[in-house]
Amino acid sequence: MKRFAPVALLALLALLALVAPSYADVTVKGSSSGKGMGMNSNMATVTYIKGNKMRSDTITGDTTRTMIFDVDNQKLYSFDNKKKEADVWNMQEFAKEIGQNVDTTGMKASVKANGQTKQIAGKTANGYDMEIEVPANIGGPGGMKMTVSLVGPMWIVKGAPGTQEYINFYKGAAEKGWIFSDPRGAKGSPGQAKAMAEMHRQLAATGGIPYETEMSVKMGGEGRMAGMLSKMGGISAITTVESIEVGALAADLFAPPAGYKLKEQK
Repeated sequence: MKRFAPVALLALLALLALVAPSYADVTVKGSSSGKGMGMNSNMATVTYIKGNKMRSDTITGDTTRTMIFDVDNQKLYSFDNKKKEADVWNMQEFAKEIGQNVDTTGMKASVKANGQTKQIAGKTANGYDMEIEVPANIGGPGGMKMTVSLVGPMWIVKGAPGTQEYINFYKGAAEKGWIFSDPRGAKGSPGQAKAMAEMHRQLAATGGIPYETEMSVKMGGEGRMAGMLSKMGGISAITTVESIEVGALAADLFAPPAGYKLKEQK
């Protein structure tokens, strides 16, 4: 299970980058830093949004890792600039698979205003404390029981340009049961994947846009596995928006580059 830790951290950083301001067509540049399982990571992020499609690039050194979320077609594309191939996932089927390992009836979620404010990118952001707890099983039904907690403060700007587009995008994705996680990491941590999906739904429900996000993932269990689960958690990340450019984006930006070999994944 340890081999999923780097993927989980990179996915968390990329997903946090996605909770940046959104317009019909927008380019958001920012930075993310995170740590967990003895791994430290700092990276630049670029997020592109066009209707119901989203592309997230995370840049570390000379490597760019890309995830493209096509909500309407229920497809996720994952690739980097080093290989001429892209993994393709049917997210409708994948969401069903993840659902078998997570009992959403036991999910607990709260998003509460903490009364604090701060200035971010020239706007007044209101502070919120989020806590999401999701029960899950490792190895499917009947497997080892565990609990995944997602906690952290978020700074929400209300009335900002693009707010309605942001809410509509995540509302539509939630209605289709979309999982905003890299499937390679989500298979090893299904509870974390469901918690991230619930986080996006809760954020949309605030009626604003998160301009800054801090997030920690914690895992717990019972018996002798509790210690190992605790080490699997302990992943944290912070994402900050640095600039926003609004303008039409080309459709081919939301598909793997021409000439890339597509590899269907299950």
